[in-house]
Amino acid sequence: MTTDAQTALAATLDRMWVQFLPQTRERVAILETAAADFAANHLSIEQHEAASAAAHKLAGILGTFGLTRGTVLARELEIMYSRQNGPDPALAERLSSTAAELREIIQSRK
Repeated sequence: MTTDAQTALAATLDRMWVQFLPQTRERVAILETAAADFAANHLSIEQHEAASAAAHKLAGILGTFGLTRGTVLARELEIMYSRQNGPDPALAERLSSTAAELREIIQSRK
Protein backbone atom coordinates (compact mmCIF):
# COMPACT_ATOMS: atom_id res chain seq x y z
CA MET A 1 0.00 0.00 0.00
CA THR A 2 1.36 3.41 -0.90
CA THR A 3 1.81 6.18 1.59
CA ASP A 4 -1.07 8.11 -0.01
CA ALA A 5 -3.35 5.09 0.33
CA GLN A 6 -2.27 4.56 3.94
CA THR A 7 -2.95 8.21 4.73
CA ALA A 8 -6.38 8.04 3.08
CA LEU A 9 -7.23 4.84 4.96
CA ALA A 10 -6.13 6.35 8.28
CA ALA A 11 -8.23 9.46 7.61
CA THR A 12 -11.26 7.33 6.75
CA LEU A 13 -10.85 5.27 9.92
CA ASP A 14 -10.53 8.46 11.98
CA ARG A 15 -13.79 9.81 10.52
CA MET A 16 -15.52 6.49 11.20
CA TRP A 17 -14.17 6.49 14.77
CA VAL A 18 -15.74 9.89 15.41
CA GLN A 19 -19.02 8.61 13.94
CA PHE A 20 -19.09 5.43 16.08
CA LEU A 21 -17.63 6.91 19.28
CA PRO A 22 -20.99 7.86 20.89
CA GLN A 23 -22.33 4.30 20.39
CA THR A 24 -19.08 2.85 21.63
CA ARG A 25 -19.19 4.95 24.80
CA GLU A 26 -22.84 4.02 25.32
CA ARG A 27 -21.96 0.32 25.13
CA VAL A 28 -19.21 0.75 27.70
CA ALA A 29 -21.68 2.57 29.96
CA ILE A 30 -24.04 -0.40 29.63
CA LEU A 31 -21.20 -2.69 30.72
CA GLU A 32 -20.28 -0.45 33.66
CA THR A 33 -23.87 -0.22 34.86
CA ALA A 34 -24.36 -3.97 34.50
CA ALA A 35 -21.17 -4.63 36.47
CA ALA A 36 -22.34 -2.36 39.30
CA ASP A 37 -25.79 -3.94 39.34
CA PHE A 38 -24.27 -7.42 39.27
CA ALA A 39 -22.10 -6.51 42.27
CA ALA A 40 -25.24 -5.31 44.10
CA ASN A 41 -27.07 -8.51 43.06
CA HIS A 42 -29.63 -6.44 41.11
CA LEU A 43 -28.79 -7.38 37.52
CA SER A 44 -32.02 -7.94 35.59
CA ILE A 45 -32.32 -10.38 32.72
CA GLU A 46 -32.68 -7.44 30.34
CA GLN A 47 -29.50 -5.81 31.66
CA HIS A 48 -27.68 -9.13 31.44
CA GLU A 49 -28.71 -9.53 27.80
CA ALA A 50 -27.86 -5.89 27.02
CA ALA A 51 -24.40 -6.27 28.60
CA SER A 52 -23.70 -9.44 26.66
CA ALA A 53 -24.82 -7.78 23.41
CA ALA A 54 -22.78 -4.63 24.12
CA ALA A 55 -19.67 -6.70 24.80
CA HIS A 56 -20.22 -8.69 21.60
CA LYS A 57 -20.61 -5.53 19.51
CA LEU A 58 -17.54 -3.91 21.06
CA ALA A 59 -15.48 -7.04 20.40
CA GLY A 60 -16.50 -6.82 16.77
CA ILE A 61 -15.69 -3.16 16.19
CA LEU A 62 -12.70 -2.24 18.36
CA GLY A 63 -10.18 -4.26 16.36
CA THR A 64 -11.20 -2.36 13.23
CA PHE A 65 -9.82 0.76 14.84
CA GLY A 66 -6.58 -0.87 16.00
CA LEU A 67 -7.76 -1.44 19.57
CA THR A 68 -6.85 -5.11 19.75
CA ARG A 69 -6.65 -5.11 23.55
CA GLY A 70 -10.17 -3.68 23.62
CA THR A 71 -11.41 -6.54 21.44
CA VAL A 72 -9.83 -9.08 23.79
CA LEU A 73 -11.39 -7.44 26.85
CA ALA A 74 -14.81 -7.19 25.22
CA ARG A 75 -14.68 -10.89 24.34
CA GLU A 76 -13.73 -11.70 27.91
CA LEU A 77 -16.74 -9.71 29.15
CA GLU A 78 -19.01 -11.48 26.71
CA ILE A 79 -17.78 -14.84 28.01
CA MET A 80 -18.10 -13.74 31.64
CA TYR A 81 -21.71 -12.71 31.09
CA SER A 82 -22.50 -15.95 29.27
CA ARG A 83 -21.16 -18.04 32.16
CA GLN A 84 -22.48 -15.94 35.03
CA ASN A 85 -24.64 -17.93 37.47
CA GLY A 86 -25.51 -15.79 40.45
CA PRO A 87 -23.62 -13.68 42.99
CA ASP A 88 -19.85 -13.90 42.80
CA PRO A 89 -17.76 -11.09 44.35
CA ALA A 90 -14.65 -12.01 42.36
CA LEU A 91 -16.59 -11.96 39.10
CA ALA A 92 -18.21 -8.65 40.05
CA GLU A 93 -14.75 -7.11 40.49
CA ARG A 94 -13.54 -8.52 37.15
CA LEU A 95 -16.61 -7.22 35.33
CA SER A 96 -16.08 -3.77 36.80
CA SER A 97 -12.32 -3.57 36.26
CA THR A 98 -12.57 -4.92 32.71
CA ALA A 99 -15.27 -2.40 31.79
CA ALA A 100 -13.14 0.39 33.29
CA GLU A 101 -10.11 -0.73 31.29
CA LEU A 102 -12.24 -0.76 28.13
CA ARG A 103 -13.29 2.83 28.83
CA GLU A 104 -9.63 3.86 29.22
CA ILE A 105 -8.66 2.17 25.95
CA ILE A 106 -11.49 3.88 24.08
CA GLN A 107 -10.70 7.27 25.60
CA SER A 108 -7.03 6.90 24.69
CA ARG A 109 -7.72 6.60 20.96
CA LYS A 110 -7.53 9.96 19.30
